[in-house]
Amino acid sequence: MRMQGKVVVITGSNVGVGKETAVGVAAQGATTVLACRNQAKATTAAAEVAQRSGNDDVHVVALDLADLATVAAAAETVTARWDRLDVLVNNAGGTWSARQVTAQGFEQTFGVNHLGHFYLTRLLLDRIRASAPARVINVSSVGHHYAFGGMRFDDLQSEKRYSTFDAYCQSKLANVLFTRELARRLDGTGVTANALHPGPVRSGFGMDGDLTGAMAWGLRLVRPFEISPAAGAKTSILLATSDAVEAKTGMYWSHRRPGVMGRQARNDAAAARLWEESEKLLASVGFPVP
Repeated sequence: MRMQGKVVVITGSNVGVGKETAVGVAAQGATTVLACRNQAKATTAAAEVAQRSGNDDVHVVALDLADLATVAAAAETVTARWDRLDVLVNNAGGTWSARQVTAQGFEQTFGVNHLGHFYLTRLLLDRIRASAPARVINVSSVGHHYAFGGMRFDDLQSEKRYSTFDAYCQSKLANVLFTRELARRLDGTGVTANALHPGPVRSGFGMDGDLTGAMAWGLRLVRPFEISPAAGAKTSILLATSDAVEAKTGMYWSHRRPGVMGRQARNDAAAARLWEESEKLLASVGFPVP
């Protein structure tokens, strides 16, 4: 995909894989939009992206995936400022040792990693369709393989029991299921949807106090063996820019190649149900999708 004249929005792009993805697409000439919660860090990151890529067409939009009101505002800002949207990279994510809730009362891991991105994508979907050929890219994780029982539709908010690892794996499974159902619904529109595992990346993920105790200690222990954010961003950049993947959709990628999708992620009925349940959850708190 020739990136000159294209508009790319990347969530969580002030650090780590997201920032390196922004550098990669900006270097190819794209209008690059950093959609981030921390505006001070995002502004600093945007200047770095512009300097490293040699492209000054880099912008910042406020987005807090833990508050659906700011998700709606971000979508409105994007559609008002740009008349096209060629690539949406749903990159942001998090994990928390203790159960927390979003502004609308959803369990935070599910709310941030899945529901916020689901809502953002739906709000931007008309603009994405109108820009076809266009792409939606969801950053998932190999962790989706470890949601062994599939989506817990009787406890999506982890109210019955909460475990950091389980909540994270559930959210990453949700990313892949959402991708597959989105691809199915967009079939024939010229818009593709793909999910990816960036690899074990040495970034700030979970390192700013969100994880405590054994989880935080374990994350620090493995850091010397992890890959750089630049290496982790390569698959995202490939899916955002390469002509070789233009017709590929509904897939899961790793190491710049088609990856092995977990068994639970291949469940068509679960993918369709997650879409419906997500719509119901959004509507229940006053944020219905178009």
